[in-house]
Amino acid sequence: MTVAVTLSLAGPVGAQGGALRVGLPSIAASLDPATALEGSVAIIARQMFDTLVQYRDASSDIEPGLATQWSVSRDGLAWTFRLRDGVRFQDGTPLTAQHVVESLARVIQPDAPHAPNPNAAAPRLVRGTPGVIKEIRAVDARTVQIGLLLPYAPLPAVLAHPAFSIVLTGSLGQRWIGTGPFALTEASEGRVVLDANPSYWGGTPRSTRLVFVDTGEDAHGEAMLDSLAVDVVLLSMAPSRPSGVLSVPSWRIGYVALNTEKEPFKLVKARRAVGAALDPALIAPAVTPIGVPLLSFLPLGVWGRRDGPPVLEASAANARRLLADAGLARGTSVSLLIGDDGKRGDQTRVAEAIRASLAPAGITVPIQTESPEVALRIARNAQHQMALIEARVEAGDPHFLLYPLSSSEGATKGAAAVNLSFYRNRTMDDLLIRGSQVSFRPERQRLYFRAQTMLSEEVPWIPVYVRLHWGRARGEVRHLRLHPSGNPRFDRVWVDQPGPGAPSAPGSGR
Repeated sequence: MTVAVTLSLAGPVGAQGGALRVGLPSIAASLDPATALEGSVAIIARQMFDTLVQYRDASSDIEPGLATQWSVSRDGLAWTFRLRDGVRFQDGTPLTAQHVVESLARVIQPDAPHAPNPNAAAPRLVRGTPGVIKEIRAVDARTVQIGLLLPYAPLPAVLAHPAFSIVLTGSLGQRWIGTGPFALTEASEGRVVLDANPSYWGGTPRSTRLVFVDTGEDAHGEAMLDSLAVDVVLLSMAPSRPSGVLSVPSWRIGYVALNTEKEPFKLVKARRAVGAALDPALIAPAVTPIGVPLLSFLPLGVWGRRDGPPVLEASAANARRLLADAGLARGTSVSLLIGDDGKRGDQTRVAEAIRASLAPAGITVPIQTESPEVALRIARNAQHQMALIEARVEAGDPHFLLYPLSSSEGATKGAAAVNLSFYRNRTMDDLLIRGSQVSFRPERQRLYFRAQTMLSEEVPWIPVYVRLHWGRARGEVRHLRLHPSGNPRFDRVWVDQPGPGAPSAPGSGR
């Protein structure tokens, strides 16, 4: 009997590699997936838990997860999900629709047992607790229905986010149990150990064990990789060595908000002049440690991205013509507000590149540097002319960038302001509201294309760069792929184990 149990836990002989050791910049004390929108908790949750639907490789498109089918009612107020057959939690408990209801309810309902604290996901992704959610119910053992107060097309993308991972709520308070490819074995300060789930519905993981280690600063993480203390290290900026490097554009962008309530940016031609003057060739070296210039309103890896004439034109002549048409003389001065904590100077370097880009057009740019918190407060109170800000396309859905940055709803001064250009346009509002309510994907894409075309003409804000997710891997690491969400899958990754005396396998780890 003992032998039989051991074999069942080990999985098919020869189907897996050994342990895969992953270095992260930090490891949070809590592993509750609902407490974080990004970072180490989301990365680890991706390995332990499943979601109803999940992101495809390299994009924000979704594919089946725990649900194999889903549909929406004609009025857009009811989404129905049909669960996969034969799924079990890591302790052997069969997954039912009621488990899904209880798991989602703890994130959506503020008074639910084991509600996360803080609840970072629901306010951002479903507009509050309970926000747009009216009810979550089990229609039968394998069918879950989510009722809404108003149509909300981003819901499937939201449900793919690790914050909405399905957990066995009956085990909370004792341990974290999911249906994912790896089960929690150990959680201590700076270290989390997960063992392969041999009964995983998606196939036996390629590594028997997954060990996450807190490496701290990037330099320390790279040193641990070079000393073979870890096999993979995820980094916040470009690695110092070229071997085994991977990168992918993230869903976080940096942009310049032009205050449309202040001169000179009440004038659309003045705003267009800034976009015309900005030069990607000057922006690129300024953002090289962290990202690359962004030539559209949405980054690669986000569906709905409109490819057209670049927003950054690098044309001083066109910028001067637009300024003249707007009645502005050469030597126009506009201040640029940035938030820089002084540790790495990322924002300062980008600001200097913006100033250098605008100088040939005859625009002088005094730079106002504040702490990130003070800069955000100034911008939210509309006390800036231009401000360099970062924003994230949460859940990879265009709604979560285009709507907050461009709709009138977010343009109310104060702590709740998210539209920091304070741009108001009823046509834009209509496009973005309809885009958030129409569930038919081709129609949503058409609406977002129109919105991006309008943004390129009105220019209330200008995309400048997109941050990259970076990593390095040993040459023996196989099938590692980063994801734009920042949450790569490790169940498909393994480390080749060379025989005694054999040389290390060549390759970049890609």
